[in-house]
Amino acid sequence: MKKLSKVQQKQQALVLQIADMIEAQGREEIPGMLQCWFDVEYHLFPGSLLLCFQFEDEQSLEAAKPDLLKWQKRLSAAMLKKGVILKDMRKHLTFTLLGPED
Repeated sequence: MKKLSKVQQKQQALVLQIADMIEAQGREEIPGMLQCWFDVEYHLFPGSLLLCFQFEDEQSLEAAKPDLLKWQKRLSAAMLKKGVILKDMRKHLTFTLLGPED
C-alpha cells in the first residue's frame, strides 16, 4: 500500500474522527446497528468517501431505513463543520448488512 501524504494523513484523521462520532450516535439511537465502517480513496477525497452502517439482520435494517436521510444530513453537517463539503450527501452514507470484508 502506498504511503499517505501529509494532506492525506490529515484527511484520514478527520474521517476517523467523524466516523467514530457518527458510529457512537448510531449505536445509541438505532437498534440493531453493529458498526460503522468506511471506504475512501484519499486522492479522490471527499468525493470517494462512503460510510456504511452495518446491521445485524434484515429486520433491523428495514426498521432503520426511514431514518437514512437524517443520518446522511448528520454526516454532511459534521463534515461541513470540519471544512469539508459533500456535494451530494446521499452518496456518502448507506445502510447495509455487509461488513467491511464482504
